[in-house]
Parts: sequence; structure tokens; C-alpha cells
Amino acid sequence: MPDLFHEIQLRREGFLLVAGIDEAGRGPLAGPVTAGAVVLPEDYRHDVLNDSKKLSEKQREALYAELTSDERVRWAAACVEPVEIDRINILRATWQAMGKAFLGLSGAADVALIDGRPVGDFPGEHRALVKGDALSLSIAAASIIAKVHRDRLMVAYASQYPEYGFDQHKGYGTARHLAALRQHGPCPIHRRSFAPVSRVEPDIP
Repeated sequence: MPDLFHEIQLRREGFLLVAGIDEAGRGPLAGPVTAGAVVLPEDYRHDVLNDSKKLSEKQREALYAELTSDERVRWAAACVEPVEIDRINILRATWQAMGKAFLGLSGAADVALIDGRPVGDFPGEHRALVKGDALSLSIAAASIIAKVHRDRLMVAYASQYPEYGFDQHKGYGTARHLAALRQHGPCPIHRRSFAPVSRVEPDIP
């Protein structure tokens, strides 16, 4: 289970406010890439909070409600839309979302603890932590914020573009999604630079 070991180490280095940061939605064929940033209290403990991928949708929703309603927790979410993903590529778009989330926190954090590899052009001090969402409570919390925020956006897009079933697969390349792409072609939230989208030939005569 994740804990605050890495946050404590950073505080010992003099960084008083440590923000965990994680992303959601790098792999889908449609929709934005999102990032969450979370600063937890120094004494924060939780028996369930973990990497969002290890939790059920019901657990994620409950944790999102808990985190965002806790006055001791600072949090922010940010998105980069498909048109920008296509323009600058998914890696840079992910970095951009992480930077936006970091800057969106109420009160500046002193350092960011980021899941994965070092981030280019990050607007502040940061440390990368591979598999951080399974090690750091702050990053795990950020993974919940990012995932639930994005999932809710994709459910909203399902009402706008019902033929694609975004509420079911959240934009990932499932068989249903690929079949809808072949039948209808891409919609405005598809990532045109992603090969399964750019190669699709609609079945429409």
C-alpha cells in the first residue's frame, strides 16, 4: 500500500508542501489527457486509497468525493484537449496537463512528486518516482482525481456522441469503439494523430 515515505523525505529536504501528480488518458483514441495534483496533510492516513487502476469504479468515485470534500486536502485537475494532443504529441500534452494541474493548486506547492519519469518544461521543482501511484499516497490521490475527472468528461461526451459508446470504454480502443469508428468515422474529440484513428476508413458508402 502507498504511504507518505517519499513526501516525508522531501519535507526533510526543506520542501514543506509536496504535491503528488499523476495523469489519466494517455492511451485512449479519444478525449483529453488529464492530470491531478494533490497536497495531503502531513498526518494523512488511509486504508483504501491506492493506485486508481487497482480500485473499482465505485471505490474511485467514493475516494474522489472524500478527497475533494476534505478541507485539509488541496487538489486540482487539468486537461489538454485532443486538438492540442495532435499538435504537440501525447507526451508533451501529458507534461502540459501535469504543469497546469500543479499551477492550479490553491496555494503554491514547493515541489511535485510525479508518477513516472522526469517531466519536461515543468513549471516548478519536481521529483519523478517510477510506479509512484503504488508507493506514494499523494500520487495515488492524484491518480484518483485524474481518472475520475476524465471518466466523467467521457460520460458527458457519450451524450453528445452516443454512437461511439464513450461511457463504456472511455475512449480506449475496444472492439466496439473501433467498429463505431469504421462505421461513422472520427468525431471532434478523436485524436487524429493516433494511428487507429488516422487509418480508419468509414464503412459508409
